[in-house]
Amino acid sequence: MRPNSLRRLRFQCATVVISSQVTYGNRRRALFPCVREDECESRSEVAGVVRAISPVQKFAMSPSDPDQLSTWQFELPPELIASRPAARRDDSRLLVVDREQGTIQHANIRELPAFMDPGDLLIFNNTKVLPARLFGFRTATNGRWEGLFVEQSALGQWIILCDTRGRLQPGETITVVRAYDQQLETAGPPHMQSGRTLLLTLEHKRDDGSWEAMVSDLRPPFEILTEYGSLPLPPYMGRKLADADDQIRYQTAYASQPGAVAAPTAGLHFSPELLQKCRDRGLSSAEVTLHVGIGTFRPVTTERLSEHRMHDEWCRLPSDTCDALAATKSTGHHVLAVGTTTVRTLESAYAACGRTEPWDGRTQLFIRPGYQFQVIDRLLTNFHLPGSTLVVLVAALAGYELTMEAYRKAIEARYRFYSYGDAMLIR
Repeated sequence: MRPNSLRRLRFQCATVVISSQVTYGNRRRALFPCVREDECESRSEVAGVVRAISPVQKFAMSPSDPDQLSTWQFELPPELIASRPAARRDDSRLLVVDREQGTIQHANIRELPAFMDPGDLLIFNNTKVLPARLFGFRTATNGRWEGLFVEQSALGQWIILCDTRGRLQPGETITVVRAYDQQLETAGPPHMQSGRTLLLTLEHKRDDGSWEAMVSDLRPPFEILTEYGSLPLPPYMGRKLADADDQIRYQTAYASQPGAVAAPTAGLHFSPELLQKCRDRGLSSAEVTLHVGIGTFRPVTTERLSEHRMHDEWCRLPSDTCDALAATKSTGHHVLAVGTTTVRTLESAYAACGRTEPWDGRTQLFIRPGYQFQVIDRLLTNFHLPGSTLVVLVAALAGYELTMEAYRKAIEARYRFYSYGDAMLIR
């Protein structure tokens, strides 16, 4: 296996089918056992639409050891991984998990306002995905090179992940070309050199496998990346360059703060029309910022969750959002976090300050079962990777049994998973 960090991350992220067996005491059983066709269902009418509501089956689903990684693994059919978005942002399906009633209900994301109460608050992550994927060649050897911009250090260096043949050396230079000026699969280095180029000088390899590099262009990173880069689509989407559809759909409609290397995917479902429906319902909204970092590409590699180290990410809770939170809580209404990144921002700020007040900083917060939520009480999220920290976060709010039953029903009903997939509401 090549030693390069980016290639290892691709391989790990592409691994989506994991053992479907989980240990319960001295027994083993499938995490998602077959559901009988005559399974009981009750009926409920929501927003004028009749939906099936399924009570959670009370079989042995409590984890024998929630700290064990295998507890959170399940089998995900590869064909359920969405490589393209739905035709419209608000065409996605919505699985509604009611913690108080212990029920799971099928709906559409357009019906989200009907599951909220007037006066409730929706909080969005307004980060914007950078065109952080870079292409070029090693200046000395003409060997192909691909990279991912992660962030800029306090001293001005770029932090990048590199993928190339052979071993990179400190002092080596990389010639970066405009991503859309080349044919990635056929054009060799001589062709790539015909366009405008950017030079990266590698200085130091960090413990996490990324490199610190000096850049030949003094413009802000966002301007440089806009000229040279492409949106860094997840590997399972199967294309190196983001196309015209991705340029729109892999950003939220309200993205305004450049800095992420992956999208806050729960927000991708909100069209201008859905946002207006939320306002018409009497829901208010506010924003936070968390720049999604390379940690989103890295799976848990330790056998015990307590040994996993989260990659840190920068986030900010502004004062106007604090005011909106205070007003909502003073009237006894609900706070819905749109996405796990929003949850981590709000809860990190509370942990840092001991109360909800304006804050910015870096967070490594790993939310696991047993965590006491201080700010949010509802969550809208997509369907996540087996054995990931995001599944664990969902279970911290909804409970292990209800979360695993929701995932079982989502797979049974052929919901779409990951960035361009469907959504789940935990209420």
